[in-house]
Amino acid sequence: MATTAKIQIDGGNPIAAVQGFLRGLMENESIGGVLVPMHLFGKGIPMPTLVTDPEQLSGADPLAPAFPMNSAKLLARLTRGQSGERIAAVLRPCEIRAFVELVKLNQGSIDDIILVGLDCMGAFDNTGYKAFLGDRDPFEATMDFHRQVGNGGADIASACRACEHPAPENADIVLGLAGADLSGHIPVTASSPRGESLLLSLGLPEAEAGGGRDEALKAMIEVRTANRDEMFERTRAVTGTLTDLAEYLASCVNCYNCRVACPVCYCKECVFNTDVFEHKPWQYMGWAKRKGSLKMPTDTVFYHLTRMAHMSMACVGCGQCSNACPNDIPVMELFRTVAARTQESFDYVPGRSLDEAPPLSVFKEDEFQDAVSHMA
Repeated sequence: MATTAKIQIDGGNPIAAVQGFLRGLMENESIGGVLVPMHLFGKGIPMPTLVTDPEQLSGADPLAPAFPMNSAKLLARLTRGQSGERIAAVLRPCEIRAFVELVKLNQGSIDDIILVGLDCMGAFDNTGYKAFLGDRDPFEATMDFHRQVGNGGADIASACRACEHPAPENADIVLGLAGADLSGHIPVTASSPRGESLLLSLGLPEAEAGGGRDEALKAMIEVRTANRDEMFERTRAVTGTLTDLAEYLASCVNCYNCRVACPVCYCKECVFNTDVFEHKPWQYMGWAKRKGSLKMPTDTVFYHLTRMAHMSMACVGCGQCSNACPNDIPVMELFRTVAARTQESFDYVPGRSLDEAPPLSVFKEDEFQDAVSHMA
């Protein structure tokens, strides 16, 4: 039975309560630092920050509806090699799932990490968050967001509206925000032996498991799954042919922001940054003369098709590709739609388990039996 305690909320301020919880973690001698979103400059988007001084946690705000980047890449960077310290990382469910995929691809290590997951109520994209924040105090804005979510409001990013994984999987410690009364306490549950050891060391009061969380998550998943399926249908309708796909991606300028923002794109050198795609002037002229005109830059559709082939199996649907696009191309919708098909084909859910090898990295005799039987 998992240990469930409660983070007491005093003065109706859950952010301060979570900050106190994180300070308690850092008082444990086995934790050298905490990776957590922080308001560093008063205003603006809270950024992932590695904190080693507990006093500086006064700027921490993991409840903020901001998601400027997927921290899985940062955590992978912090765990490639030995730092000599154990880190507690406060992550959204999609960040944990992406980190699990990176660990399986030997891009990071789980050994010296305590994963602290939160139920995800969703977040705005970068532009949406700035508009939502306005001139308000960022902590007050966070509180206002959770009041809106509780009342059924908040126009969160499209990736979040279509995310059917609001609960953190594979976390060591889970903060159960779904269904919680943020004026009273936040349930916190240990989901692994090392998480339980750490949670027990804090001496928090015990709490009953459940408390409406399961029902809240179920309702959230039902709505988001319906949104996801509608998104798939809408995207397939406008990308069903190569001509449709080219039009869908027509405003791509090959900035490669989506590749940089993607947490599971990990190649040290991308083929699109090599001489392979440094075409010669006579090639451009030849292609233009053959068709009468040539859209510049070239290779935009090929670039996205290559990315889909490389990482659709590991796509966790975090939406950072769309968030990073300067021309507002709905990249996330396209990649999630394609990823859903490939992941379903292999019965694979990225981030589901550390013990589940990525498809195509292992051989299974009973795979694709329908195709095999037709060939026999």
